[in-house]
Amino acid sequence: MQALGSGENLRRRYVALGDSFTEGVGDPSTVLPNGVRGWADRVAEKLAKAEPGWEYANLAVRSKRLRHIIEEQLEPALAMQPSLITLYAGGNDILDFGTDMDALLNDYELLVARLAETGATLVLFTGFDVKVSAVLEPFRKRNTIYNQRVRDMARKYGAVLVDYWCFDAYHDPRMWAPDRLHMSKAGHKYLAARVLDQLNVPHKISLKEWDPPNRMSLREWERRQRRWLNDWVLPLFGRKLRGVTLGDSLSPRWPEPVLVPKKGGLRKLMEEAAK
Repeated sequence: MQALGSGENLRRRYVALGDSFTEGVGDPSTVLPNGVRGWADRVAEKLAKAEPGWEYANLAVRSKRLRHIIEEQLEPALAMQPSLITLYAGGNDILDFGTDMDALLNDYELLVARLAETGATLVLFTGFDVKVSAVLEPFRKRNTIYNQRVRDMARKYGAVLVDYWCFDAYHDPRMWAPDRLHMSKAGHKYLAARVLDQLNVPHKISLKEWDPPNRMSLREWERRQRRWLNDWVLPLFGRKLRGVTLGDSLSPRWPEPVLVPKKGGLRKLMEEAAK
């Protein structure tokens, strides 16, 4: 943990940037901001438990494109003078019609370079190859291009790479929320563990022991596919056509650094605020 700010006079401040992946969508909470928890909250809590004094801000908002993250999150993050930064961005752009991948990844690298200049420990992520339906098959090539460029950037800028694409645990459908694009609670917990492992932060997060999933009949599979298309895919593309997103009316969950309690975590902060 030396590189993350050990020592009495060094800042311990973690700032998370990004979209729904980092906001915590898929991991519902009735007490935390925006109704979600997510892997980044868990990482912040384990940092504070291992070494008290950590502050945490999470600027991520669901549906944000890379340009929004640069415009809305970069300068606030820099002003916080973080010692640890996590960044995942571009996933929503990959799913947009007509995205220029070269232009997108050039802008992404400019963002990575700005963050690396801070001297903070910088964590980057590849994207998972979600095999949910032939409907999304055309976007797989973009994801492959994205992942290779992110790996290259991590080497170039000395960032910590969490190679999400390689985690076999996510082949289990129970690691995914009903929309099949966001992680479930179990998926967020597992990713938090992998991030902490990369940062050499002690934790006791472990993957739940599940029985093998039950085999579905063809009729059940077809029923679930229709429900998924009607409940998630069609509304998603409908929003794209209308130019609206689920994040339009939302603010960052933790817009300013908060001191994370060693015991009770972020829920304790909310309980104290409610009092």
